[in-house]
Amino acid sequence: MALYPINLNISGKLCVIIGAGTVAARKINALLCCAPRVRVVSPELSAGVQQLYDQQKLEWIPRPYLHGDLQGATLAFALTDCPAIQEQIQTEALELGIPVNIGDNPQACTFQTAATVRQGDLLISISTGSGSPALAATIRKELELQYGPEYGYLVKLLSLIRQLTVGQAASQERQKLLLEKILKTRIIDLLKEKEWTRLHEKLFEILPRDINVASLIQMLQKE
Repeated sequence: MALYPINLNISGKLCVIIGAGTVAARKINALLCCAPRVRVVSPELSAGVQQLYDQQKLEWIPRPYLHGDLQGATLAFALTDCPAIQEQIQTEALELGIPVNIGDNPQACTFQTAATVRQGDLLISISTGSGSPALAATIRKELELQYGPEYGYLVKLLSLIRQLTVGQAASQERQKLLLEKILKTRIIDLLKEKEWTRLHEKLFEILPRDINVASLIQMLQKE
């Protein structure tokens, strides 16, 4: 199945999860990285979902699904163990035009979740179009080893530099040259070891004098 990749802003938006088992716990944890409102509809909660509820990270409606539960949702997840209820959730989502993920039926989904590696604002997604979730998970583990937290720092650093140079003459070309210099000097290794003093020295050599390197380092350390 060919799927169109998209990064969706769900900050502050309502995401409704019907069902509260172990799969729901995984889905909710992935959602919470993006700061939505999460509402769970289920008579009972698994241990993982209960922990999130106790931490006040989600809303819980303690009953089975009823038609109308998806009203106002940006995303919906059908994660029950009852095929008939799954079908009802799918029908309501389609009626309301809400993207829905059907946990036990990839072909019925209007969107699928991908295996992801997230380091700060760096997001790498892996999908096999539901062909082999195990392979996607294996690739994700390999990428987690290759792209550690230092890449989150790198994205933040480059973002800060971009903010300081946007709007200046030939800013795109300037950013490209700065990126090439940063990558060639293996600053990524200094970020990995959090060698802030040496990082300051290297950036001072590379960056134009109108960029306050000390301020950049301070903002990186706050992350």
